Amino acid sequence: MGKHFQREIERLKKNTLALSTMVEESVQKAVRALTKLDSGLAAEVIDNDYKVNMKEVELEEDCLKILGLHQPVAIDLRFIIAVLKINNDLERIGDLAVNIAERAAFLSKHKKLHVPMDFSGMTREVQSMLRGSLDALVNMDAKSAYEVLLADDRVDAMNREMFIQVQNEIRKNTSEVESLIHLLSASRHLERIADHATNIAEDVIYMIEGEIIRHKAEEYQSDISPDISSDEA
Repeated sequence: MGKHFQREIERLKKNTLALSTMVEESVQKAVRALTKLDSGLAAEVIDNDYKVNMKEVELEEDCLKILGLHQPVAIDLRFIIAVLKINNDLERIGDLAVNIAERAAFLSKHKKLHVPMDFSGMTREVQSMLRGSLDALVNMDAKSAYEVLLADDRVDAMNREMFIQVQNEIRKNTSEVESLIHLLSASRHLERIADHATNIAEDVIYMIEGEIIRHKAEEYQSDISPDISSDEA
């Protein structure tokens, strides 16, 4: 492929990162709105969702244009297919950030709940997964992508713990059931964001290795856990 094609690929990477930055910021603001019960910040996330949607459409059009004009093959083709799928995951993450912001807007109008739910810890883990999956894409780093897959179990465990906390609180405080359900929904939305980050990591691995690893969690965990442990030792 020629220089023009390579410029198009670099532009695609740049725009993918631009969209990921927008989405990360939406998630950060949505969780901050939830923890601080800031209705203004929640409204900002909701109002800015159209920008994410527009960027997603632009990125898809760029991918289709490259496919039509250059007819790429091998790893270049896998890269563009991966970007198309990742683009969709990023847009869905943006939607989930809006859902969290809507929960925050509701809760800001009601009595503050004192439930020990670690949204900040869960958010850090989720955002680390998202950044890791996108760094793996840009750097063509399969090992980083595999590490994202392992992190998904930690987020699942956090979500289960939050479910137990809300369940216990509902038993003690039946008058606040609606607000507690909104809190639980926010936790679930964060867990879904982690799932989308996992999807991105799986697509990166497909792009690099040419292997579809969806639904093979046991295999990749046994393959890479020893390597990660030895690196951390």
